[in-house]
Order: sequence, then structure tokens, then C-alpha cells
Amino acid sequence: MSDLDRYITTRKARDDAFAEDFDKGYEEFKIGEMLRQARIEAGLTQEDLAAKLRTKKSAISRIENHARDIKLSTLENFARSIGKELRVSIA
Repeated sequence: MSDLDRYITTRKARDDAFAEDFDKGYEEFKIGEMLRQARIEAGLTQEDLAAKLRTKKSAISRIENHARDIKLSTLENFARSIGKELRVSIA
């Protein structure tokens, strides 16, 4: 385990607010990163995807970097534009 992992584990164990904020932020990061990776795998730049979605590059950047409170319809359009299907599950 790295020093950073140890720090995060220790801090989360003693600080509930940190743990909640960290986990929420990590989930938002993960969603944005999955979207970015899917776009790249589809061979599209942010500009390419923006053109397909009839929006601006800055909107795509916001989706990938700040995936907080993103609408399901936005995720569906994003997936469809890169030739993918959106699947949602509750675990």
C-alpha cells in the first residue's frame, strides 16, 4: 500500500465528512474518466464529439472533468455519439 493509500484509509477512518466527500468526488471522477476513455477508444477528439452532439468542446470537457449531476439523457447522447450503448445498474 502506498503512502497516499495509507493516508486516505487512515483519514477516512477518523473523519466521516472526509470519507463521504472523498468517495463522492472519486465517483464523479470515475464517471468522467470512463467517458473520456470511451471517447478516445472511439477515435474521437473532444472537438469531434462536440460536433456530433451539436455543442462546444468546452461542454465535452465539462462533462469529462466535472461529471457531477450529469443528466441521464446527456449520458445516453454521449454514448450513442461514440457508437456505444449506455447501461445503468444498481449494485
